[in-house]
Amino acid sequence: MNTPFVRTRIAAAVGGVAFALAAGQALGTGFQINEQSASSLGNAFAAGAAFTDDVSAMWWNPAALSKFNRAQVAGVFNVVTPSIKFNNEGSLPAANQPLGGDGGDAGGYNYPPAAYLSVPINPQWVFGVGVNVPFGLVTEYDDGWIGRYQGLKSEIKTINVNPALSWQVTPTFSIGAGASYQRIEATLTNNVNYSGALLTAAAGPPFSIPPGSPTFIAIAGLTGGLDSKASVTGDDDTWGWNIGVAWDATPQLRVAASYRSEMKYSISGNIDFTNPTVAVPPGTPPALAGTIALLAGGVNSKALYNRGLTADVKLPQMANFSFVYQLNPQWELMGDIQWTGWSSIPQLQFNPTDGSVLPPVLLNWDDSYKFALGASYRYNNQWKFRFGGAFDQTPANDTNTTVRLPDSDRWWASVGAEYKWMPNLKFDGGFTYIFADSPFFNQNQGSTAANALVKGTFDNSVWILSLQATYSF
Repeated sequence: MNTPFVRTRIAAAVGGVAFALAAGQALGTGFQINEQSASSLGNAFAAGAAFTDDVSAMWWNPAALSKFNRAQVAGVFNVVTPSIKFNNEGSLPAANQPLGGDGGDAGGYNYPPAAYLSVPINPQWVFGVGVNVPFGLVTEYDDGWIGRYQGLKSEIKTINVNPALSWQVTPTFSIGAGASYQRIEATLTNNVNYSGALLTAAAGPPFSIPPGSPTFIAIAGLTGGLDSKASVTGDDDTWGWNIGVAWDATPQLRVAASYRSEMKYSISGNIDFTNPTVAVPPGTPPALAGTIALLAGGVNSKALYNRGLTADVKLPQMANFSFVYQLNPQWELMGDIQWTGWSSIPQLQFNPTDGSVLPPVLLNWDDSYKFALGASYRYNNQWKFRFGGAFDQTPANDTNTTVRLPDSDRWWASVGAEYKWMPNLKFDGGFTYIFADSPFFNQNQGSTAANALVKGTFDNSVWILSLQATYSF
């Protein structure tokens, strides 16, 4: 049985898992989550590796732990609300299927938390541990939308545990290093064009029914509009590492740099199909009804059947260079450059455990940069106000992309405030609006007959609210 576009669709469905897992930082480009600190969010994370306002700084640079000579604990709660809306501009339906709707707002609510603890060992050494969510995603299009064969629901859950240690080498220079244990779980769903699969099977051996023949047209008329539901699940855990340095070049200027290693996963999972019941109306000629039953049985057993999957996925390395300059007792200025090595993921290869073969999912992502500038104003001993902006470059290109990640360059606008309620306890709040370029999307993921042609623009934006409490012992 020849069902090439069904195999392509399976590959795209499976590829969605690692595609979503392989995304960028802190709801910057991709689906990586930067919202690890409410205090730093107010500056659009412009202080980066040079940030030292509280223990949450250890996420960007373990060397920052040397700044905390008392034990400190911080808890962070975020509300992240992306909006993803598709505007149809000439999309085409899949074979033997209606076109469908625009999908509604695919953005969902995300609530990534974080917690950090620092414990001084002696005046030179400080230990810390952070628990956070470096990747996260909940997006879901309406059932029956135009791109239902390319993506419906995408849900990614991660947890990262990062112990670290810093060493104050001199009064002005420190280094730090840490290890990261990270676990990922993912669920991706989409429809599969079951009606199109039946027609492909009818045209191939052993049936070899000529397209356009009365029998072929009759089969198309009796089996139109049928969809399967595909659900891909996968999980794995792995270890990585991070290092950093910080230098107080002058009493006013601090510069710092940090690096996070690649995270190499060997994902194992499953792809499960829920296939429709093919029922022909009363009065259908027995020979035709029998042929349709044979076609359905073949598609169910030879193409759209449950199986296990494995894949090796390498999430990219990242590096930051940052500075903070104390302009005067009230004002400080900051800047950050972050590089992410997305070119480490040219394609994704998925291997069914039953020995069947799936073609690779091409990504061809480029390395990307995020540039941020910010300022903070100390109003008095209790209040501090923060401001910041950033440009976040997308790693994606126009050729290899997916409705699960209609990514584009993004711009950040951030504000925040710190309130010191008592000498040992402070509260931080940060608010960010991210607005994106409107990417033009023209993608059938290999076959319009199988997956429809999704053609149009996406309107993307993100609202982020972050709250934090920090207590010093």
